[in-house]
Amino acid sequence: MTDLPEPLPRGAVKTSRRFTRLIASRAFQRWAARFPFTRRMVRSEGEAMFDLVAGFCHSQLLQAFVRLKMPQLLLKQEMSAAAISEEIDVPLDRLQVLLAGCTALGLIKRRRAGRYALTTRGAALAGVPGLSGMIDHHEILYLDLADPVAFFRGHVETELAEFWPYVFGAKGATDPRTVAQYSQLMADSLVLVAEDTLDAIGFGSAHRVMDVGGGTGAFLTAIGLAYPDLSLTLFDLPAVVPAARDRFEAAGIQNRTEIIPGSFRDEGLPDGADLISLVRVLYDHSDETVADLLRSVYEALPPGGRVVISEPMTGGVVPHRAGDAYFALYCMAMRTGRARSAVEISDLLRGAGFADVKAPSTRRPFITSVVTGVRLD
Repeated sequence: MTDLPEPLPRGAVKTSRRFTRLIASRAFQRWAARFPFTRRMVRSEGEAMFDLVAGFCHSQLLQAFVRLKMPQLLLKQEMSAAAISEEIDVPLDRLQVLLAGCTALGLIKRRRAGRYALTTRGAALAGVPGLSGMIDHHEILYLDLADPVAFFRGHVETELAEFWPYVFGAKGATDPRTVAQYSQLMADSLVLVAEDTLDAIGFGSAHRVMDVGGGTGAFLTAIGLAYPDLSLTLFDLPAVVPAARDRFEAAGIQNRTEIIPGSFRDEGLPDGADLISLVRVLYDHSDETVADLLRSVYEALPPGGRVVISEPMTGGVVPHRAGDAYFALYCMAMRTGRARSAVEISDLLRGAGFADVKAPSTRRPFITSVVTGVRLD
């Protein structure tokens, strides 16, 4: 891959090490905290460090806020602490700690009359599709990360993969309740992904779009509503077909939508589409599985056909929080895949034969990034 950074010159390395040791010196820290030109930086770095230390407590405050359905409660009306306590069955003295913590995190605010209301951040939490569901199921991820050293050494048999059994192919998605649970969460959380992908990529030049691994068809429905002349195909596991059919009928696009049940892990892809989308699919699978899938996509497309990949990606040589400090760990706990950078995915596309590989910018890269490729011959 081409993500490896260029090595620093030897002199620069020595200078960097000396500066790092200086920063770590307690004497320098005491001096910098008093010196007018550095004390603001010291305070800022100190606060950032404390946020890292307290991060787990912050995430637990957030999870309690969501599980107690406080965003929905306060979205309806402002409430006093006593009223909230009675409504969610939390003792008032303990609720006061939760309210203060959520206020500090910018989720709620206390009015002069003593009533609590949502902030814009809290309101966004209540309104972003799928976000509450993602936060709610994080309990499984937290259990997998309870011993982070064992986790990174590979000594933890993670439980998160059991929450998403579809990644193991058709044989993994057989329990109707489990299928319904993950399908609903995927569909809810795909709303923003679809918005940003459609904003970054034009689908108007295509005649038939096939969404591979598209679950119950949330992304394909968004395309169909945005482009009323497009023909559509959904290719995914048999277990999701009934819910997908219901979704397409509710959206009024069933007459131009074909559902083909199957597993790309176990069989080739049907042809007939001139654009194939892979939305939040690659990061669930190993490099070998992804390479096989991309070759299947290439073979299924006609000359001039396009592939669109949309999913959270790492930052590569410039790591960022969403991709490298969240999705990379999430995928590791899944045991079947990994989060990749746009450069890595571009290399995988070229390896499968695609050309004119591009990575257009998206509005919210912490939600999704996009890479596209074209079959030329």
